[in-house]
Amino acid sequence: MKKMSVAEAAEFFGVSKEAVHNRIRRGSLQSVMQNDVKMVLVDETKSKKRVLLKRATKNASNDERYYKLLEAQNAKLQERVEVLENETRNLRDQKEQMLIEERQKIENIYKEKDEQLKNILQTLSSKFMLGAPLEEDDETLEAEMIEIEEETESNVISLKKYLKKSDFSEKKMKKIKKRFKQNAKNDERVIKIGSKYYLDTAKYDYSDLVK
Repeated sequence: MKKMSVAEAAEFFGVSKEAVHNRIRRGSLQSVMQNDVKMVLVDETKSKKRVLLKRATKNASNDERYYKLLEAQNAKLQERVEVLENETRNLRDQKEQMLIEERQKIENIYKEKDEQLKNILQTLSSKFMLGAPLEEDDETLEAEMIEIEEETESNVISLKKYLKKSDFSEKKMKKIKKRFKQNAKNDERVIKIGSKYYLDTAKYDYSDLVK
């Protein structure tokens, strides 16, 4: 047996001083008076095992509560992740649908303009094949070409506007115009309506004519 003060016993057992006094009153701890000081008799070997077992049990209980807390937090985080994933999926679907609708609108616009251009070119082609001269009313075809070019971001552009955008020198523009004039009859890339020339930059490469 080892004698300890109440404070030492409390520290040894890991409890409060009041708890040590309660144990003395219940008889679970023995005590003696020494120099008017109450001393606690402790079987250090047995008590240490009991204390270690109690601490281990307490630690296990704390660990269990800690794991449960982690599990609860993990479950909440998982729910939040699922909500965010659903929101992201919905936004992605909405964006894709908007892009599809916008693409369809653009395709419809170009389809309408392409049909107009096709009809104009077919009319001109028929007249050229028949060898018929352009009449005064046929000059409106050229005006319609200009209208299509101005109203939409069409890839068909007049040579004049193309040269103006390219910022060539006067000397180089004369050379390019001459090349177009020379190739107008045999080069399918060159569209001629009336006295004006047009380029379809989406369909053909004109680098050899504008070099």
